[in-house]
Amino acid sequence: MTQTLQDLFKRYRRPGDLLFAMLFFAFSLFLLASLPFQTTWVARTGLVAQPAFWPTVSIAVMVLFGGLHLLGGLLSARIPGRLAEVMYWVKSAEYALWFLAYVLILPVVGYLPTTVALSVILTLRLGYRGPRWIVIAAVFGAAVVLVFKGLLGVRIPGGTLYRLIENDALRSFALSYL
Repeated sequence: MTQTLQDLFKRYRRPGDLLFAMLFFAFSLFLLASLPFQTTWVARTGLVAQPAFWPTVSIAVMVLFGGLHLLGGLLSARIPGRLAEVMYWVKSAEYALWFLAYVLILPVVGYLPTTVALSVILTLRLGYRGPRWIVIAAVFGAAVVLVFKGLLGVRIPGGTLYRLIENDALRSFALSYL
């Protein structure tokens, strides 16, 4: 089985490849454009010791290879299925949105109820139904809170709703440990 050099480097545009190449190239151009506002060149300092040298090198390489990827994507033969691939990416972004909602709700409701609710909601979203799975998810959420706040001592602000608790001792406990 003999292959020519052209066969060895033959490239097909996979579904979603062109969209990824365009987004990556646009992002690398954005980074290149914002580079002067993020780094500085210091007088009387060696080139490699400059604070802006390595960021500039890395972003220039990103632009170069992002442009080559985009060019290769534009010139390659297309394999059908691009829309299905993009929809797969959109479906994956749903979980990032769940996490963003969690981060926004947490300071209002509190760490324990928000974490338990997220665990249960994601368990149901993944298709695990029934009381057994809900209990497992709730126990997991409570265990996460116990480990992070109780054992590791991670300081997470108490929820605003905790301040509405009328009993001073219970309110203090909720703000500190829940």
